[in-house]
Amino acid sequence: MTREAKPAGRRVLKDPRLHIIFGITLSAVMGVSSITPVFPKVAEALDVAPEQTGLLITFYYLSGVILTPVLGFLSDRIGRKRILVPSLFLFGVAGTACAFARDFELLLGLRLLQGMGAASLGALNLTLIGDIFAGNERTAAMGYNASVLSIGTAAYPAIGGALAMLGWHYPFALPIVAIPVGLFVLFRLDNPEPEVNAHFKEYLAQVTRGLKNRQVVGIFLVSFAVFAILFGPYLTFVPLLLDDRFAIDSFAIGLVISSASITTFLVSANLEALTRRFSATGLIYASIVLYVAAMAMLPYMPSAWWMVVPSLVYGAAQGLNIPSVQTLLAGLAPIEYRGAFMALNGTVYRIGQTTGPVAAGVLYAAWSYEGVFWGAAGLAALLVVVVAATLRE
Repeated sequence: MTREAKPAGRRVLKDPRLHIIFGITLSAVMGVSSITPVFPKVAEALDVAPEQTGLLITFYYLSGVILTPVLGFLSDRIGRKRILVPSLFLFGVAGTACAFARDFELLLGLRLLQGMGAASLGALNLTLIGDIFAGNERTAAMGYNASVLSIGTAAYPAIGGALAMLGWHYPFALPIVAIPVGLFVLFRLDNPEPEVNAHFKEYLAQVTRGLKNRQVVGIFLVSFAVFAILFGPYLTFVPLLLDDRFAIDSFAIGLVISSASITTFLVSANLEALTRRFSATGLIYASIVLYVAAMAMLPYMPSAWWMVVPSLVYGAAQGLNIPSVQTLLAGLAPIEYRGAFMALNGTVYRIGQTTGPVAAGVLYAAWSYEGVFWGAAGLAALLVVVVAATLRE
């Protein structure tokens, strides 16, 4: 990094507003990453087929497909805090209630309710970064936020796997920590709120015009594919593969899955330096190569610990791709419409998160693990065409 960039990065990292945003981010990622290592135990304890455990992800994200854009629009009209605070409280209460469910159908219902609370979190945390920071500081903040997210995705599977050794239901109690995060947002977060100048009809017209931008379309397509791969092949079927082929315990499964976050952290923490040397589009192309390589390797590793190698490659792809895409999108939308744009991208995430496990389950039923991971590699490869057509500079 240059001499100018380092102080900017340090200033951003010391900003207490960013620390609160980190709390929102860690809450948002908790809902899935903490429970995936326990999927084999859930299948056994509740007497369901292993591939049905993916429904715990699907139901969690299902409500967000509708709610995320609605809440994004509302955040532009009534303010970010009025959406975030009740969302965090609902996420914490409904999520903790899952720990007391002993019926799979009831558990799915509670996951649906928890997902309603989570619907705004993964979009409005990024919206706040776009609102509060600009220029290089925004790039640095997005990179740091992705690094914190990677810490969460590294820690939660390990924590969830360790808690699962006490009982499969213990990891489901973790969301209770979202309640104090909501209190910090309510009383301590000092953020600019959008001014409502346009009538709602004009507001919708402006958002609709923005959605016709080819770069926005390209960002949405990339987001869909990346999150379908993450929540289908990686978070749902890597744990099942590890249990099926190598018979390791839930804690070890969590360690393998979380290893991806090491490289995600290292890459995303240096995003500002990377964007000074390479274009955002170039970084996205590089991530696609890594996605294809990781997915192609996963079904052929000779032991559980060799699975760490493609996981590290996959983590590097995530570190390059996600914050680069988020920074591009935040820069395309002014504050008056940013909540809508980030929420619509969050909806695309949700569609990927919801359909990914289902599509991977279909591939698994037809062609076993090879079908799941080669299908993911093919989807990632198609992104080369998408990026070339929509994100060229």
